[in-house]
Amino acid sequence: MTTKQKIKKQILLNLIKKRRPNLVLPNLTSENIDAIYREWENLEDTEDDITDCSEELRCSGINTDLPSPYSRHYEAQSVATKLFDGTWVGWVYWYGGGKHGQPEYFDDWMDSAYALDCIESEQMVIVRKFTKI
Repeated sequence: MTTKQKIKKQILLNLIKKRRPNLVLPNLTSENIDAIYREWENLEDTEDDITDCSEELRCSGINTDLPSPYSRHYEAQSVATKLFDGTWVGWVYWYGGGKHGQPEYFDDWMDSAYALDCIESEQMVIVRKFTKI
């Protein structure tokens, strides 16, 4: 599966889990995911749910501290999330833009998404809290 197809599958899985637990998805493969996603986008009773789940995923990434592009009108941050199969995917999260800004329409985040390697390690952290005597 491509990165975009994995994101689509994650969105459909999130939709089923959170909003439509009684619905059953067919086996999602790289051959059928695009058609099934498009079909669900066009169904009247799931159209808004697909949009909501897509936005939830777009806005839920963890900051990766990787370089991100610059825009004069919006802020950008490189973010990532762990998908259903344990792989990581990253994208540029655009936000800001003021009262009439619509950063979600600035860039098709799924098209520009990319695969990532992530090394997780548990580290001991010392936290100090000072008070005046």
